[in-house]
This record gives sequence, structure tokens and C-alpha cells, in this order.
Amino acid sequence: MSQAEIPTAAAIAREERRSGLRTLRRMGPYLWPSKHLWVKRRVVLAIAVLVLAKLIAVYTPMLYKNAVDSLAAEGVPPLALGAVGLTVAYGMARILTSGFQQLRDAIFAPVGQRALRHLALETFTHIHRLSMRYHITRKTGGLSRIIERGVKGVEFLLRFMLFSIGPLVLELTLVAVILTVLFDAWYLLVVGVTIALYVWFTFAVTEWRVKLRREMNKQDTDANQKAIDSLLNFETVKYFGAEAREAARYDGAMRAYAKAALKTAYSLAFLNFGQSVFITAGLVLVMVMAAVGVQNGALTVGDFVMVNAYMIQITVPLNFLGTVYREIRQSLVDMGEMFDLLEQPADVTDAKGAKELKVTGGEIRLQDVRFGYDSEREILKGVSIAAGAGQTVAIVGSTGSGKSTIGRLLFRFYDVIQGSLTIDGQDVRDVTQDSLHGAIGVVPQDTVLFNDTIRYNIAYGKADASPAEVEQAARDAQIHDFIIGLPEGYETQVGERGLKLSGGEKQRVGIARTLLKNPPILLLDEATSALDTDTEQEIKDALERASQGRTVLTIAHRLSTVAEADLIVVLEQGEVVEQGSHEELLGRNGRYAHLWQRQQSDQEVA
Repeated sequence: MSQAEIPTAAAIAREERRSGLRTLRRMGPYLWPSKHLWVKRRVVLAIAVLVLAKLIAVYTPMLYKNAVDSLAAEGVPPLALGAVGLTVAYGMARILTSGFQQLRDAIFAPVGQRALRHLALETFTHIHRLSMRYHITRKTGGLSRIIERGVKGVEFLLRFMLFSIGPLVLELTLVAVILTVLFDAWYLLVVGVTIALYVWFTFAVTEWRVKLRREMNKQDTDANQKAIDSLLNFETVKYFGAEAREAARYDGAMRAYAKAALKTAYSLAFLNFGQSVFITAGLVLVMVMAAVGVQNGALTVGDFVMVNAYMIQITVPLNFLGTVYREIRQSLVDMGEMFDLLEQPADVTDAKGAKELKVTGGEIRLQDVRFGYDSEREILKGVSIAAGAGQTVAIVGSTGSGKSTIGRLLFRFYDVIQGSLTIDGQDVRDVTQDSLHGAIGVVPQDTVLFNDTIRYNIAYGKADASPAEVEQAARDAQIHDFIIGLPEGYETQVGERGLKLSGGEKQRVGIARTLLKNPPILLLDEATSALDTDTEQEIKDALERASQGRTVLTIAHRLSTVAEADLIVVLEQGEVVEQGSHEELLGRNGRYAHLWQRQQSDQEVA
């Protein structure tokens, strides 16, 4: 990046302001939705109660003044309530102020929770729409942290911007009017200068602290990511005896976080002290002016007390201004990151006017397909494969030849760069993703299970599956007997990512899940790779029964699992080098025959 391209501090500030305004605009529809009248009514009612609470709060010091004057016999109490009556009225006014504030929060709470829930749901749904390209380059821990902070930011912004900044401005305005009317403009000037200096100092220091807070968040995200990454790879850590290494790695991240957190804490102490200096100086100056007025006979003792009460009344919310402003700024940053996520476009989207996929036979055809995960490295180089309706086609080849990539293109995790991929003559780019995904059942090489029961994981293949259907799918996948032999049977918890089950058990649960889905097209990506020889044969039998009347695309490394396929396609470095039946390919004595002989030799040695 050239010097001219390096963003200046002013440019960064402008971008942050633009991002903050964008965030506030995005929040608008959640607070004032066009189709939900009850939300609008609650917002209006909450604001009305808020204004009423502030009017009572601003009038309260006048009751205090009259009570003091009554006791000092310097004034005539209104309505002849007397000192005791005025004191009781003062207490009732404070209770009403607090009561209306709580009522305001109660009225607005459903609006805030609705906004929070809808935003969280929108973000969660959008993340699932994003392509695999995004997910494999994104750190899960960092992603979850962005969502967590963004949702918390929504809650804070709604609560404090509406019920702290707005009420504070209203209260300051009312107090300023009272000081001008009941006293003189000098009081207003002193109070105005004090508040202006206080706000300037608070905002200036808080802007500096936001940078420190952003660095602290960065280190927090990094530490969280390292912790999650380490825990997800628990077994690998154990295999290499790397507990101390992982602890040191995590401690290094936490040390950086602690350093940033200390800077944040020190800057907070400086902010609080500076705020105290400004507010105390203004308070003392106003009190001195009031004291002089009392000595001159222009003011009563009650006036002196009232001025003091007003100053304290406005300084209490001002004391929180730095914290509120900082948190609002931070909330805008956190929500900005969440909205950036929402604005992240999906690489794979439904075409305009996309239709439902109609599977009549299940013919799959790849025509001169070219694809690469990045522009500098092409994985598939003009691949053409035809799988007839109801056929079983196996794709084999050495590691890195592009076998699994074809499966990802079929399921449309990615789009082909050149050429076409069709099902029954329909280009997968021209049909809806939902209908495409519904037509294809996938058994991946590494089955990942939800941290729930075995029944839940099998039933995931069909949302409305009955217990009988779940158990039949388990029988077809040769895992029913194992499940009923467990103490809790189908209600057995499988643990995080299915870690309580063996690799073969997880794989069979995955196969049962796909069989329950009952799709017209099956994609088996090394589906028996985690199974022993005996179990592999049982699963092969089950898969053969399940394949009847379906088109099956099998991606395999072990050639013994695909010898009976109708068509075997051999890939090498992204190109089709051979295709035919098992016997035909062996007779050619080419690449497939070489791979077959080597695997047979390896099995004999084993």
C-alpha cells in the first residue's frame, strides 16, 4: 500500500461516523416497524411517560425550596401546605419520578426484546446463507464473538440512547429555562460553560478510549478464538502432549488482552477525575453566586438549596455521560461489525426467477467443468462426466485430484467457473438451492453430529420422522442393534461433534440420517472410510439397497468399495484420465489398474 493509500485519522473518523449513522438507520425499522402497530404504540407511550417523569423531576427541587423557605419563614408556601406537607409532596414527587422511569422501562422492554430477537435471528439466518468459501476462511470463535457483542450492543444502544442521552438533553434544557427565568442569565452561562467543557473533555477522552477499547476487543477475540480452537482440537492436543504449549499460547493472548485492558482502566481513572474537576468547579461557582445572592437579600435560603439541588440533579446523569458515550460508541462499533456481517454477500445465490428442481430420473452431467477455489490454482480442468438416471458412478483418484470438489459443486457449495453441471437437463445454477439440497442426500467423509441424542441426529434427515422411521433407517445403516444395546438407547447423548461415538458409529448415524431423508440422488463422499472391513461390507449392502432407483455419485479412495459401480471415473490432477467399468479399466492396464494392484498389494501385506 502506497503512502497515499494509507487512511488518515480524519478519514478513519469519517468512516466510523458513516458506519455509526448506517447502524442507526438500520436500527430504525426495528424500533418503528411499518407493519406492527403495537410496537409504535409502546414507543410513543414510553416516550410520553419519559417526558412526564422528567417534568416531575425538574419540578421536585421547587418543592424542596418551598419547604426550606417555609422552615426559614422566608416565603409563603403555595397552597398553604406547610413545611411538613411540602416535604411529603417532595417525597411523593421523587417516588413518582422513579415510578414513571420504571414504568417507561416496562413499557419499552417488549420493543427492545423484539428488536434484539429479530436482529439476532436475521444474523443467524444470514450466516447460514453464506457460502462455504466464507465459512472456511472465517474463524468460528471470532464469528460467534461478533454476533454476541453485536446483540449486546443492540440492547445497550436501545436502553441508553433512548433513555439516557435523550432524557439528559431534555432535563438540561428544562433546568436551563428554569435557571434563566427564576434567577438570571449568569447562572445559565456558568452552567452552560460547565456542561460544554465537561462534554468536550468527556468526548475527547472517550474517543481516545474507544481506540484502546477496540484494541482490547481485538485481543479478547484472539484469546477466545485460541481457546475455542484448542478445545475443538482436544484430541490432537493430547496426542502431541501439547497441553503446556496450548496453555502458553492462550496465556500469551490473555497477556496481550490484560495489557490492553489495563490501558483502558487507567484511561477511565483519568476520565473520571477530569469529569469531577469540571463538574465540581461549576457547582462551586454556581453555589458561590447563590450564596452572594442570599447575603444580598436577593435570594432566599430556599433558592440556594434549589440551585444546589438542580446542579446535583444534572451532574448525576452527567457523571455517567462518559461511560454511556463510550458504550454507545462501542455498541455502534460492535453493531457495525454485525451489520457488516449482514451485508456480506453470499457467493452462491438463487438466480432471479429460479425454479424448483424437477428430478425425473436423476441424470447428472458435468460438461467441460472448470473450477478453482482461487484464481491462481485451478482444481478441475475441463471435467466431463455423465451419470445416467439410476446409475452408480464412482469417482476415484489420488488425493488432491478434485474428487470431493465435484461433490461440493453438485450440492452447489460453489458455482462452476466454466462449463455446466446439470441434473435431468436443468443447470443447478438455474434452480433454487432449497430444492437442489432437498433432492440430494450426502454422506460425508467425516460425519459431524449435533451435541444431542442419537434419535435427534438420525431424525435430522426428516423433520417430521416418526420413531418407527428413525429406527428403520438405523436398521438399514446397521446401527440399530448397537443403539438398543446402549443404557439409554436412542436417547443417548453423543457429545460435542459426536465425540462419545467411534468414527464408525458416527459414520453409520450419518448414513442413517441420509437414508431417512430418502432423496432421489445420493452423494457418498468416502462414506465407508471410517469403517472396518466387516462393517464396511454390511454398510455396502445397506447402501446398495438404498441405491435402488436412485442415481448415486460415489467419491472413494478405496477402490474395493466401488468395484461394482456402473461407471468408474478416474481423476488425476483435475482431469479425467480414464472411465469405464471395473473390468474394462483393469483390462486397459492404465492408471486405475495401477491403483488397484497397489491397493491389493497393501491389503495382502497388512
